[in-house]
Amino acid sequence: MPPPAGYEALLREEIFVGIRNAGIRGFQGIQLLRREVGREFEFVTIMTFDSLDAVREFAGADYEAAVVPDKARAILSHFDERSQHYEVIEERHEQAR
Repeated sequence: MPPPAGYEALLREEIFVGIRNAGIRGFQGIQLLRREVGREFEFVTIMTFDSLDAVREFAGADYEAAVVPDKARAILSHFDERSQHYEVIEERHEQAR
């Protein structure tokens, strides 16, 4: 089963571009993960910020409420209503040999 190209295109071409262009202080980047689960696809979006204050600037006072634009809500069969926040305590990158 092919992944839902419409949702991925919406993320890549509109939502991610809008986030980047919003000029959110402390926004570092965004990743999109996908995996096939039975007959559906599960997506995980990972955003990195300098601080929790930057997260609040992006998401608002209730920063644990998932930010899911109406266009994405119209495409998705379901999504998490609450987001989870983690502090990066170590990050390592390996160079290709």
